[in-house]
Amino acid sequence: MLTAKGKYGLKALAYLSTLEPGEKGRATAIAKAGNIPKKFLDVILGELRKAGVVYTKKGPGGGYTLARAAGDIKIGHVIRAIDGPLAPIACASRTAYQRCPDCKSVKACAVRFTMTKVRDAMCDVLDRMTIADMATISEGGNVTVMVSRSRASASHRKRR
Repeated sequence: MLTAKGKYGLKALAYLSTLEPGEKGRATAIAKAGNIPKKFLDVILGELRKAGVVYTKKGPGGGYTLARAAGDIKIGHVIRAIDGPLAPIACASRTAYQRCPDCKSVKACAVRFTMTKVRDAMCDVLDRMTIADMATISEGGNVTVMVSRSRASASHRKRR
């Protein structure tokens, strides 16, 4: 299951994907647009910076930008950077496998087999979808609202 941290990270990246080239997003604006607690967002953005997903510039004129094009950032990579492996249970993970303490036979475990299929299906979707793909989805309206606000703010600043 996607944690709140993972969800907020995706919301922040969707916001950043709407900025004009060269424009930086301030953490306070990202937090407000995504209804994300600012202190929690700071931690998430730090993790995304370490994972090479966002770039940050401190000081006047500073803020956050995507480290590469939104179409080049896979959602699966982002979720793994924030939440860890995509597998719903540790024994179904490719990268963080841990045997269950109650397991009698890894090869005969129906739960592990089922959760491996779930992991594969999730990976198939999340490793193909990008932040750009996610930002174009308007069902539910959240990304559309963030896109509209971001562009409206940018055009308002240009008029000043």
